[in-house]
Amino acid sequence: MSTLTQAQSRQAEYGSPDKLKVAIGSAVGTTIENYDFLAYGTAAALYFGSAFFPGQDPLAATLLAFATLAVGFAMRPLGGLIGGYLGDKYGRKPVLVGALLVMGGATFLIGVLPTYQQVGVLAPILLVAIRIIQGLAFGAEWGGAIMMTFEHAPWRQRGRYTGIPQAGVPLGLLLANLVFLATTGWNNEWSWRVPFLASSILIIAGIIIRLKVSESPEFEETKAKGELVKNPLLTVIRDDWRNILRVIGLRLAESGGFYVIVTYLLSYITSNKIADRQTGLTGLVLAAALGVVTTILWGRFTDNVGRRKVYIAGSAGIILFGVPLFLLVNTGVPFLIVLVYIIGLPILHDMLAGAQGAWFSELFHANTRTSGASIGYQFSAAISGFIPLIAAATAAAWGWGGVSIVYMGCGAIGLVAALATRETWSRRERGAVDQLIASGK
Repeated sequence: MSTLTQAQSRQAEYGSPDKLKVAIGSAVGTTIENYDFLAYGTAAALYFGSAFFPGQDPLAATLLAFATLAVGFAMRPLGGLIGGYLGDKYGRKPVLVGALLVMGGATFLIGVLPTYQQVGVLAPILLVAIRIIQGLAFGAEWGGAIMMTFEHAPWRQRGRYTGIPQAGVPLGLLLANLVFLATTGWNNEWSWRVPFLASSILIIAGIIIRLKVSESPEFEETKAKGELVKNPLLTVIRDDWRNILRVIGLRLAESGGFYVIVTYLLSYITSNKIADRQTGLTGLVLAAALGVVTTILWGRFTDNVGRRKVYIAGSAGIILFGVPLFLLVNTGVPFLIVLVYIIGLPILHDMLAGAQGAWFSELFHANTRTSGASIGYQFSAAISGFIPLIAAATAAAWGWGGVSIVYMGCGAIGLVAALATRETWSRRERGAVDQLIASGK
């Protein structure tokens, strides 16, 4: 037996020695990304209008503050293009470290920005500039983090391991809610500064972990074989554009549904006086806490049954839950409202998020994997950033029924995309990996 086959067999069975360290280090980035989204959204709604746009009337100031949130989303596809290209051309690790440094630095800088009262019009200009940098870094972050985790993991447990960085979505959500709950009563500018400054703890931990891990074994193998392509970005767009479109559709079900539950629903509950804010926040915090575990469990489940089946079930679940979601909330019963958050997030959303890391990675070749998955993922993120706005607009026209249609529409897009996407971890693929492992013993 060749040394290469033995090495492949060992990698397939055990993964690399750094596999868990890589997964945890990758999770730091996705945690910060989602922590920042909620922290920035909350700060924009409550504080940034008066802090950075005080010359406007209150409504216009709030809209301008939210516009800076949208700027970050708009830059993510460009960040995905840059990060994907660099990851496939020069390695996953440099992107993993560089993206976190830039992302962390930008998030920290928001916490120390001077306000309009201190430096005038320079304040909102700096805020927009930082959001642009942050959006680029966020766009580059996910692809490097997921590919490193996927390529270091044992082949039979790739769903489980890539579920760890995906668990950064609910973990970031949980931490942001807890920090803002702790600072809400301060009634000064530290109420919004502290949540951004606090992210430095995660950033420092993440950088220390990421600097200590080795480069992706699959990237090193591809490089050693001379299979790196001159321009991975153009290559994947030319050869694999169908899979990129599929990833965009698959991701829309997850991210679109997420923003309806996380961003719109709390506003709906409080503005319509269905229940107090505490009830919604309790549901959100409990669901996020459960999601840290369920995302990994769903990823592990895909290792046993395949990625496609789980995604089809989750997308169909979103379609079926669209109307009951609001019927349960409209009862005003706290238990049922909390139940909606638990069904919508740790069950339906995390079913999709847990499957994504491994499935999206397996759809592309190793020499264009970061580019292909990043483009699809981040272009979808940019589209999904408009979901809260679309939900609010449809609610104004048709009430909760309009939002229900938006939510179900996201699920329908995901279902169509899942049906149109090949299974990458069927019984045949699992059997082939088992044979490879057996051959190395």
